[in-house]
Amino acid sequence: MVRCTKNVGLKAIIDEIEYKKIDSTAISFGVAPRINACGRMGFADVGLELLTTENIQKAKEIAKSIGNFNNKRQLEEKKIFEEAVMQIKKDKLEEQDAFILSGKNWHIGVIGIVASKITEMYYKPSILVCFDENTEVGKGSGRSITGFDLHEALTKCKDNLVGFGGHSMAVGVTINKKDFKKFQERFIELAKEANVKNFLPVLNIDRILNIEEINRELVESLKLLEPFGEGNPLPIFEIKNLKIDSIRSLSEGKHLKLLLKNNNIYLDAIGFNLGYLVEEYKIGDRVNIAGNLEINTFGGIDNIQFNLKDMMKSL
Repeated sequence: MVRCTKNVGLKAIIDEIEYKKIDSTAISFGVAPRINACGRMGFADVGLELLTTENIQKAKEIAKSIGNFNNKRQLEEKKIFEEAVMQIKKDKLEEQDAFILSGKNWHIGVIGIVASKITEMYYKPSILVCFDENTEVGKGSGRSITGFDLHEALTKCKDNLVGFGGHSMAVGVTINKKDFKKFQERFIELAKEANVKNFLPVLNIDRILNIEEINRELVESLKLLEPFGEGNPLPIFEIKNLKIDSIRSLSEGKHLKLLLKNNNIYLDAIGFNLGYLVEEYKIGDRVNIAGNLEINTFGGIDNIQFNLKDMMKSL
């Protein structure tokens, strides 16, 4: 088990993240992103050194520097995401069937994460390409939605590309700046022919709950299903007809924070990257929500929290 690892570097990074409990969530959101950030920010050798060193003090120093890499990755990701969304809104591209965006000096190690967020936000394929001032060749990364084969689409655009690779859901591309516009037009045309606008995201509900059923015992029992991850995702619950008691955005509009209730029973909810929904809902609205149940620890106090994946007004 990870919490009992004898690897000095892994122990150091576990201490660095300061998670109260080391489980699949801690690995997914604490350990893995930090190690991954080394490669994304161009310091893969540092991650390797962390996991191979046997010097405890050196491991602690590396773990701290890796935390700094992750912070830089987050800032870079935030900057690129904001620029990409601004580009979409400024050029009024929301109604397009796909997004082919470019930016100056976008970090190649981060644009794949941003492409995932753009695709998730609009539920349309997206490819982000970064160009710098010293070359006419750009590199990009793309993400797709279920039902649209990204690799197949690029095969039909290969005359406008220097090279590409990947699979149906994620790709990397290399392109000359002079060919970008033609590639953009051709790719969006292919997405339109595929009727991407009619594609709808599917969220599989594992169980419908009443708010009265939610308690610490229920949430704790989910541990029996661990470890969660690819092939074994966290259970998705749906709760219907809850009233919004408070609603606001967090982190400069990035996330959504809600207090929901029914029959004088309250439930805290957080929607990561769903801050835009604050414009669509108001206090008093009745909603159906879907997402995960979790224990949120803040200030040493544990509270049940609903991790929101989707929300709609109750019929």
